[in-house]
Amino acid sequence: MSNAGAHDAPLLDEEFLARCAKLVLFSRSITQGRMRGEKRSRRRGLSTEFADHKDYTPGDDLRHLDWNIFGRLEKLFIKLFEEEEERNVFLLLDASASMQIGEPDKWRHSRQIAAALGAIALSAGDRVHLRVFDEKMRPFFPALRGSRSILRLIDTLENLPPGNGTSLGTSLRAHAASCPPGSIQILISDLLDPQGLEDALRQVPGSRGESWLVHLLAGNEVEPDLQGDLRLVDVESSLHVDVTLTRSVLKAYQRAVDEFRQELRLHCHRYRIQPLEVNTSVPFDQVILEWMRQKRWLA
Repeated sequence: MSNAGAHDAPLLDEEFLARCAKLVLFSRSITQGRMRGEKRSRRRGLSTEFADHKDYTPGDDLRHLDWNIFGRLEKLFIKLFEEEEERNVFLLLDASASMQIGEPDKWRHSRQIAAALGAIALSAGDRVHLRVFDEKMRPFFPALRGSRSILRLIDTLENLPPGNGTSLGTSLRAHAASCPPGSIQILISDLLDPQGLEDALRQVPGSRGESWLVHLLAGNEVEPDLQGDLRLVDVESSLHVDVTLTRSVLKAYQRAVDEFRQELRLHCHRYRIQPLEVNTSVPFDQVILEWMRQKRWLA
């Protein structure tokens, strides 16, 4: 599957969805103490699958006394059962105007990545929350559960309109106020925000559970194929600047890009966020099936 198709094509095709169903989001912090690759975490509870016994203590539910053992040993034991634990997966999608830049553009690429990760999570029994932002966090979509919700998620993403400006910090602060501990947070953004980077990233710390960052860049943002006298226009603010792009100016731009990457690495380390830089020239299915598996985000 490739990004090269027309923009009115489905974000994901049936063949790719079938491959998604065989994967699971692999969270290091949440899966500690469990076998690698389990699709669900499990905790001791009172459901229908027997797991173990424990000594009776006053206050335990008498309905779960094991009378067979009492008849043999004349000692009271409580039956313990396995209870499936549902993980919350938050897809935090940047819909600002700068995401429409590039060929293929970041907006389609980001929605394909969000659709794929959401499909993987839903197939594995996780609960998926789609949260979209530009100048502010948009109204929350209802949480999705189960593989039957995959097409609903894809349809929602295919019909999402892009926005205008960006306010990462304000938007992610609105998300953080309702994000429960133990969640997997996946921020998909180009991180282009004049208000600064650190305030935004501190809203999605890995200490809350697991935090991943898919940092999208268009090929011409990394290595501009431009020269001569140009007018550069900010797609979000409409401000412009007239420049003459010489070799020295392009080198200065490249240094600024490298400094931004270094700043991003430092902030991600500080807030325990796992970053992955993605150039839109790389097909999104390669990002999912190869890069994210190599990074051990998927198993």
